Amino acid sequence: MEGKTAIVGDGESITVFKAAGVAAFPAEDAKKARETIRRIAKDYAVIFVTEEFYRELSDFLKRFDESPYPVVLCIPSKNGATGYGEELVRDAMIRALGVDILYHND
Repeated sequence: MEGKTAIVGDGESITVFKAAGVAAFPAEDAKKARETIRRIAKDYAVIFVTEEFYRELSDFLKRFDESPYPVVLCIPSKNGATGYGEELVRDAMIRALGVDILYHND
């Protein structure tokens, strides 16, 4: 698992990652994405999941917050960013630090 990275998302969104050497796992819907993540979780240190699937699977993905690996991260899909991934980073930062140090608007 050391340093292995994967991405789960729709075929078009993950193509560029595949070209960069990231293990790419296409999924046509959230159910397939969930099955794939469950299957590969023990083999990868970092798993990127496109926003649409991440949002639908958020309750399932919370289980990975409890362990150090894999780190599951939300990224934009081919449709662009919706702000959901940024919101997740902000919430995690506030939980960890107690303050919003990056996105705080004065």
